[in-house]
Amino acid sequence: MSLDPLLQPFTLGPVQLKNRIVSTAHEPAYTELGMPKDRYRLYHREKARGGVGLTMTAGSAIVSKDSPAAFGNVDLSTDEVIPWLSAIAEDCHAEGAAVMIQLTHLGPRNSNFTADWLPLISSGRHREPTHRSFTKSMEDFDIDRVISDFATATARVKAAGFDGLEFLHTGHLIDYFFASRFNEREDEYNGDLRARMRFPLQIIDAMRAASDGLALGVRMSVLEQLEDGITEDVAIDVLREYAAHGIDFLNLNVGTISSDKELAEAIPGMGTTLAPWLDTCRRIRQAIDLPVLHAARIADAPTARFAIEDGCLDLVGMTRAQLADPYLVKKIEEHREDDIRPCVGANMCLDSIYSSGAATCIHNPASGREADLPQEVTRDVDAAPKHVVVIGAGPAGLEAARVAAVRGHRVTLLEADSTVGGQVRIAARSQRRRDLIGIIDWREQQCRKHGVDIRLDTFAEADDIRALSPDVVIVATGGVPDASYPFREEGPAFDVWDVMNDSLRNKPRVLVFDDHGFYPALDAVERLARNGQEVTYVSPERTIGVDVGSMNSPAYLQVFSEFGVRVHLGERLAAKPQAKDKVVTARLRNDYSGLETVIETDAVVIDFGTTPNDDVYFALKPHSSNLGEIELEAWVHGRAQPDQRTTASEANSAGDSGASAEASAPFALYRIGDAVASRNVHAAVLEGLRVGMGL
Repeated sequence: MSLDPLLQPFTLGPVQLKNRIVSTAHEPAYTELGMPKDRYRLYHREKARGGVGLTMTAGSAIVSKDSPAAFGNVDLSTDEVIPWLSAIAEDCHAEGAAVMIQLTHLGPRNSNFTADWLPLISSGRHREPTHRSFTKSMEDFDIDRVISDFATATARVKAAGFDGLEFLHTGHLIDYFFASRFNEREDEYNGDLRARMRFPLQIIDAMRAASDGLALGVRMSVLEQLEDGITEDVAIDVLREYAAHGIDFLNLNVGTISSDKELAEAIPGMGTTLAPWLDTCRRIRQAIDLPVLHAARIADAPTARFAIEDGCLDLVGMTRAQLADPYLVKKIEEHREDDIRPCVGANMCLDSIYSSGAATCIHNPASGREADLPQEVTRDVDAAPKHVVVIGAGPAGLEAARVAAVRGHRVTLLEADSTVGGQVRIAARSQRRRDLIGIIDWREQQCRKHGVDIRLDTFAEADDIRALSPDVVIVATGGVPDASYPFREEGPAFDVWDVMNDSLRNKPRVLVFDDHGFYPALDAVERLARNGQEVTYVSPERTIGVDVGSMNSPAYLQVFSEFGVRVHLGERLAAKPQAKDKVVTARLRNDYSGLETVIETDAVVIDFGTTPNDDVYFALKPHSSNLGEIELEAWVHGRAQPDQRTTASEANSAGDSGASAEASAPFALYRIGDAVASRNVHAAVLEGLRVGMGL
C-alpha cells in the first residue's frame, strides 16, 4: 500500500473513498437542454479512469423551475434527468470512483429572460449586480415549494445511484436568507443568526430525510472578507449546528461571488499565490467535527500533499488541475508526476462557458472532447513510423511534435528562435500571466523525453525541409503582429510585442489602440503603466478588452483605475499618426457620432491580432501530396486523412505558378495554429493534437 498521503483511503459519511483527491463540483456546461448526456458522462468517466477518488458533478444542478439552467446547469427539477445521471454513476463506479452532485437554487444569480421567463425569487427584492436581475420577494408558499424541491431533487440523486450530494450555501438563494446584508425580511426568517439559519436548516432536514444512505455536505464560505460578512467564529457555530442536523462534510470556500471582482478572488487564477487559504482550512478543521474538503488553486501534487500532511484538509480538491490532466492521480500512483500537464490558472475553463458555451482548458483540448480525442496519448505506431518535420516550436508545434513522438513517429522540430515558446513566451513576460510558461515548459520536457529532435536557431527554407526527406510536414510558424492594419506599416506605430520586449520604455506617453479586444493590448497597457508611463487606451468596442472574460478582466480594470489610464471607447484611429519634433499626433474618430479628437503622445501601439507567418507553407504546398488540403470531418475527430496524392500537373493547375512539383510528391502538408489565422492558445494546441493523432 502506498504511503503517499494523497493516496490514502478515507471514509466520508457512508462512502468509502479510495484516495484523498477530489474533483469538486463545477459546471462545464456540457449539458443538452439541462440533461447530462454522453459528453457530460465521458468527461467524468475519464477522471474516474484517471484515478480520482471522488468526482462531483454540476456546479450547480438546479432544483426548481424558477431557477433556470442559464449556465448549462444540470436540471434536477425533472425525473428525465435520472437515467442520464445513472449512466454517469455506473461508469464512475466501474472505474472505482465515487460520484456526487451539487444542488442549488440560483435565486437572484440568474437571468430573468431565459427558459420559461419565470420571475426570479429571493429573500427580498434584490438587484443582483453580475446578471442584472430583479427578484420577487418569496412568499410562504414559495419557501415551502423550494424546500420540497430540494428534497425531491435529492430523491432523484438517490434513485440515480449516486454516492452523495452537497448543496451550495454561498452566493445563491440560501445565502440571501443567511447573510444579514441581503436579508431584509420582517418575519421568522430574519433577525438573529438562528433566525437566518431557519431556511438552510429546513433544507438540510428535507434533504437528509430524502437522502437515506447518501453522504450529505455543504459548500459554504467560512470567511467572506467583508465588513458585514461571515467570520470564522460565526462559521464554526453554524457548522456545528448543521452537523447536528445531519451534514457529513464541509466543502470550504473563502470569499463571496456577488460580483466579477469577488468571483475572481474566490477562484484565484493566473498571477496569484497557490493555495491561499490553507491556514483558514486548518483552523476550521480543528474546530469542527466534520471532514473538510477545499479547492482553490491547489494546482500541483506537492501543494496538495502538503495540505493533507499538514492537517489543513481531509480531502483536497484539484478541480482545474484535473481539467488540465484528468489522469493526474494515476500519474501520481505511477510515480510519473513529471508527466502531469500543469494547470496554469488561466481560468479559460470558466470564461469559455460564456464566450464559447462550454468549458475548455487553455492547453488540454481533449477535456470536453473525450468522444473524439484522447486524454492520454499512447504508443500505437510500431511498424513503419513516419518522419514528421514540424516547423515552429510555439504551442501548436510543440503539441504536434509531442503527440506524434508519443505515438511512435520520428519527429524533427525546427525553430528559428534560440528558444521554444513562440507568442506564449512573449505573453508570459506579463507579471500577471507569467504562469502561462508552464504550457511551453511541459511540452518541451515531454518532447525531449519522447525523443523529439529539437533544432533551435534553425530558420528553415522549403529546400532545407525537403532535404530532410519528411513523410509529413506540419507548419506551425505562428503569426506576427498584423502589418496590414491601416497605418500600421506607414507608422509611426509600434505593436504589443515592442511593449512586452520593453522597446518603448523611453516613451513617457503611449497610446494603445486595441482593435483586437483580447489579452495582448491589456498586457501592454499594464506593462506601460507599471513602468510609470502615461497610457491612453482606445478601442472601437463598447468595453475594455471585450473578449477578456470576467474571471480575468477585474485585475486589468483595477490597473486601469489605479494608474489613471485614460480610456476612449467607441473610437478608432482616423488617420495615420503624424510625428513632428518627437511628438506624435493621433486623430481619433468616434464610430457613433463621427466627432474627432486629437491626442498628442510619444508613441502609438496598435493591436490588431497577428497575420499568419505562412511563406514556408506556400513554398512547400506545390511539393506536397495533398496540396495542404484537409478533410474536415476526419480532422475534427483526430482521424487519419484520406489519401490525397496528386500529380505534378494537378499541383500546377491548383494555382501554384512556377511550382516544380514532382510526379508523386513525397510528403503530406498541414498548417496549424496562428500560421492559419490569428486565434488563441487553445485553438493552437487543439490543432496540434488533431494533426498528431491523424498521422
